[in-house]
Amino acid sequence: MKRRDFIKISATGAAVVAAAACTDKTPQSASAPKEPGTMTYRKDLRGEDVSLLGYGCMRWPTTTDADGKTVIDQEQVNALVDYALEHGVNYFDTAPVYGQGQSETVTGIALKRHPRSSYKIATKMSNSSVYTFDFAMKMYRHSFEALQTDYIDYYLLHAVGGSRGQLSSMDVLNERFFKNGLLEFLLKEREAGRIRNLGFSFHGDQQVFDYLLSQHDKYHWDFVQIQMNYMDWNHAQLLNPRNVNASYLYNELDKRGIPVVIMEPLLGGRLANLPDYAAKQLLARAPGASIASWAFRFCGTHPRVMTALSGMTYKEHLVDNLSTFCPLEPLTDSDLELLEEIAKVYVNFPLIPCTDCKYCMPCPYGVDIPGVFSHYNKCINEGNVEEDKQDPAYRKARRAYLVSLDRSLAKLQQADHCIGCAQCVDACPQRIPIPGRMRHIEAYTEQLLRDKSPL
Repeated sequence: MKRRDFIKISATGAAVVAAAACTDKTPQSASAPKEPGTMTYRKDLRGEDVSLLGYGCMRWPTTTDADGKTVIDQEQVNALVDYALEHGVNYFDTAPVYGQGQSETVTGIALKRHPRSSYKIATKMSNSSVYTFDFAMKMYRHSFEALQTDYIDYYLLHAVGGSRGQLSSMDVLNERFFKNGLLEFLLKEREAGRIRNLGFSFHGDQQVFDYLLSQHDKYHWDFVQIQMNYMDWNHAQLLNPRNVNASYLYNELDKRGIPVVIMEPLLGGRLANLPDYAAKQLLARAPGASIASWAFRFCGTHPRVMTALSGMTYKEHLVDNLSTFCPLEPLTDSDLELLEEIAKVYVNFPLIPCTDCKYCMPCPYGVDIPGVFSHYNKCINEGNVEEDKQDPAYRKARRAYLVSLDRSLAKLQQADHCIGCAQCVDACPQRIPIPGRMRHIEAYTEQLLRDKSPL
């Protein structure tokens, strides 16, 4: 679907999209956010306060060490953690696999500088490739050492619901947590107080989600983490047929009284960088608010949500999100209708459902998989994917696509260096057929390069 056709559809969908007729360039963010007030808190099942804004520790800022290696910037992390705690954020979510294995250690160093009662740590059992009990125990004990703590506030069975090779999603669940006795061990750890709340993060097969909830009376899940945003609420299966609509997941948890933790409230950043037609509508309704704030308010409007995670790499992200949650202003019914109208149109854009989680990385052949997908999605949003050479917009789109590609990605990181080994496929929680998408992007890029007309 071409961008102009996309906007045409939006303009005829409902009265709420009348602002799409504007032709001026609309910024994707609003003016500087207001000084944050008092954080909004929700209660967990223990009755403790949890900040509605949670800090996702997957995307900490990086720097280069003396050997030229990319590492997490501890000094910047310390400053971000200090500012977050000062303004009421008390939930910090990490995992053994985040930040190329550095996140737990860096997060632990930053948090240890503060009283243990001032923050809550969430981390995970990320045994997605090796299922032995011994391997799990090493990972579990390392989390305590790296985080410099003697208890974990929120511990998750990480990324349940995915298949692997010839194993179905239920087979994988059984191998990872049941057959090896790991879940029974974690339940005993909760009884001993080393785990204060036990839950799971869900990616994938509804059968696994339904099964684990059917066992709630036995295991007493203290919380569950799901992907939820206003696109996935009713349209997750249109974005990816293997996904489950967030409305179903949320409502099933709500009816059981299980607190909900939200991941990907911005859908990998895409809901902070909407096409112009959608951004104009949101900015017209709330001129002083950022585009991202709408997605966070959507999550917070649902009362069963305990916290919504945001991977705030830069201070400006943190400051903006604090202005949204300090305090939260819930969306009105009219606001929710507007977001649903935007979602109905946006879901038809041929975007790749990558959330930039980087679970697929590193690629053994050097391809920057999330970077390739991010560039392609950005070009689609901006109308710079045009295949019809006869279209008047083709030359401008071709130039914008190729120039931005070389600025965004080094030559050796681009799609044409994918050999289709498929090592990344099982690691992707969105179950994107990565080699196939890479071939498509490579073919399109090659088509543009074969055209020898000047840029």
